[in-house]
Amino acid sequence: MPGIVVKPRARILHGHDWVFSSEVLKVFGKPADGDVISLKDGKDHLIGSAIYNSKSQIVARRFSRRKQDLDLDFFKRRITQAAEYRARRRIDPRLCRVVWSESDGLPGLIIDRYGDCFVMQTLTLAMDMRRDSIADAITDLFGEITIIERNEAPVRKAEGLELRTGVLRGNAPSQIEIEIEGVTVEANLLRGQKTGFYLDQKHNYGIVSGFARDRRVLDCFANQGAFSLTCARAGASDVTSVEENFENIAAAKRNAAKNDLKVRWIEQDVFQFLRAAEKAGAQYDLIVLDPPSFTKARSGLHDALRGYRELHTRAFKLLSKDGMLATFSCSHHVSGTALSQTISDALVDARRSARRLRRFEQAPDHPVVPTIPETEYFKGFLLEMMPGR
Repeated sequence: MPGIVVKPRARILHGHDWVFSSEVLKVFGKPADGDVISLKDGKDHLIGSAIYNSKSQIVARRFSRRKQDLDLDFFKRRITQAAEYRARRRIDPRLCRVVWSESDGLPGLIIDRYGDCFVMQTLTLAMDMRRDSIADAITDLFGEITIIERNEAPVRKAEGLELRTGVLRGNAPSQIEIEIEGVTVEANLLRGQKTGFYLDQKHNYGIVSGFARDRRVLDCFANQGAFSLTCARAGASDVTSVEENFENIAAAKRNAAKNDLKVRWIEQDVFQFLRAAEKAGAQYDLIVLDPPSFTKARSGLHDALRGYRELHTRAFKLLSKDGMLATFSCSHHVSGTALSQTISDALVDARRSARRLRRFEQAPDHPVVPTIPETEYFKGFLLEMMPGR
């Protein structure tokens, strides 16, 4: 089997599963892009099997610590192991992330399940080349189901892959309905955000809405309104929802009508809305900040933190004396420590004080591998204002 020899200080020798181009000591056997290769250290010891792509900065991604090929049996075994892990965590098997890339030993493969519909992303060349085998494995394991590919993520370009979306198996409905905390919402698996819905927030809707009764709620970056609707159902006295995307607002209104819930929908940029609300002297008792990623690259971290600081400063100024803020970040390059410090800086800017009530952790169906920090991207906090400070 062809392969590469890694340099003595390569991160893969310290628990990570990636080999960067700068960490390659020697390539042997003339591997082709997308091949399975052997990884060896400088003493010719096997340290695993990996997928290879010379065109990527990450030239190799380990998927096994022994000699192993990517065949149908392998995919069935790994997907079964991933499903069994989620069963042990008591995660709803029909509405969850079934496979989360390196966290499930399948680098670059994401599979989300919505009932009888599976949405698949192949973000590495090797997985993309084997997507038919992966689809066969899913069908063998779960029966007559629909498989949709959502491969429009820009990260595919780093692997030299084209962007595409379509149905691989079965017949995809144009729209499906899922239930979140007693609220029925629609999900468009071919066009909706990510794979159709923000599954990484699923377990937080109930937590946040648990504080909504008799409160004036402001939901920023509302997307299709899941936080707004669950808060309205939980007995909020008033819910204002801000989202600048027209299609998301339209879907949110349909969801509200479907559940007979009252929400004030505002199609506007969140920063513009917050500035106007501050001038108008508006106040809210619970604010939700769930923005899209502010940066996809480390080079954009400074601007991202500046954006988070302004966002939180303006939100703090709108909170009532004992108001609460639920805030989230899905920017991998913004660490929990950096977000916490930014929140502290924003409190100083807003001349407010707050207690932190809890951290929001990444959902258990998006497991984190400590030696691979890239598997963790989600973080958040719940804070309560301190009156009289």
